[in-house]
Amino acid sequence: MKRVLANPLACWGLAITLITLLLALFAPAIAPYDPDAIDVKQILLSPSASHWMGTDGLGRDVFSRMLFGARISLMVGFVAVGIATIIGVLLGAISGYYRGWVDIFIMRLVDVMLSIPTFFLILAVIAFLTPSIWNIMIVIGLTSWMGVTRLVRAEFLSLREREFVLSAKALGAGDLRLIFRHLLPNSLTPIIVSTVLGIASAVLVESGLSFLGLGVQPPQASWGNILTDGKEYIQFAWWLSLFPGLAILFTVLGYNLLGEGLRDALDPRTTN
Repeated sequence: MKRVLANPLACWGLAITLITLLLALFAPAIAPYDPDAIDVKQILLSPSASHWMGTDGLGRDVFSRMLFGARISLMVGFVAVGIATIIGVLLGAISGYYRGWVDIFIMRLVDVMLSIPTFFLILAVIAFLTPSIWNIMIVIGLTSWMGVTRLVRAEFLSLREREFVLSAKALGAGDLRLIFRHLLPNSLTPIIVSTVLGIASAVLVESGLSFLGLGVQPPQASWGNILTDGKEYIQFAWWLSLFPGLAILFTVLGYNLLGEGLRDALDPRTTN
């Protein structure tokens, strides 16, 4: 934490991520209006003291919808990355520890998955499923584990011949103990960094899917479908595109800055 706080960019990233998390967590208490409440007398009002980010084409308060949209977007990011990280860690650990034909099979599977454009693969899968937040989280998670797998495999290949692993093996430690007690804890740095950076990517993917109408479905708010509403009024209702666009920009930027800061802070080769 001392190293993270000594890095100005990492501090900005930490501040942005904490602010977005707190806003999302306390959205029901902060939101001044019901995000789904339609008021035909308040259609397309520009930002003002009563509606800080204006209203949309149905008279709904954009600020309230942005707060609840943050909950959806961040939940998709965390759950999807959690799924991807679990799969990636397990496959990477098996591949790097056992090597041989197991390693060859898993790495060829990774190569095949990486050869397919991820976003188009997600689009293809989502097209056959009912658009819902749970389907989005699962599909993003099941198509995003390859990078974590390669990172964990590389760490395991490097660590499995170290003296502390050989000593534990000589003392009779089994495979599971070696993997989960000795190798995995010493591989946490790239896993943590990859997880933080993966949240930013998952938020972008969810926003893109919702913008295309294949993600979170109205009236449930997400930053992507707020942007979709804004494109119809972009010539005279600029706030409908500006505020969700800035939210996505700063959230992704915050997680990227935090990820880079954690990479520097957790790297044992970095000096103070």
